[in-house]
Amino acid sequence: MSGLPIEAEAPSDEPRDTRERRLQMRSMRRGIKEMDLILQDFASRRVAAMSDAELGLYDRLLSENDHDLYAWVSGALPVPERYAALVAEIADGARGVTRPR
Repeated sequence: MSGLPIEAEAPSDEPRDTRERRLQMRSMRRGIKEMDLILQDFASRRVAAMSDAELGLYDRLLSENDHDLYAWVSGALPVPERYAALVAEIADGARGVTRPR
C-alpha cells in the first residue's frame, strides 16, 4: 500500500501488536458475511506490513458502514477519495476471495 495518500493522524498510544490484533479481529467480525471474507483475507495479508499511518487509515475504513464498504469494493458506489487507493487494493485481493472455487 506504499504510496497511498494518507492523512496525517496523531500516533496511536496503543501498542503496535495490540493494534494489529484488534484490526485483524474487526476485519473478521463484520456486519455482513461478504465483508468478513474480503477484509479477513486482506488483513491477514497486509496488516503486519502496514505503516502506522496506513493502519490508521485502515482503522478509519473499518469504522465505515459495511453496506457502504461492500458497495465501494464491488464498484457499485464511488469510493471517497481518502480511501480510494486502499479500497482498490482490497478490491484487487477480493477478486480471488469471492470467486467460486
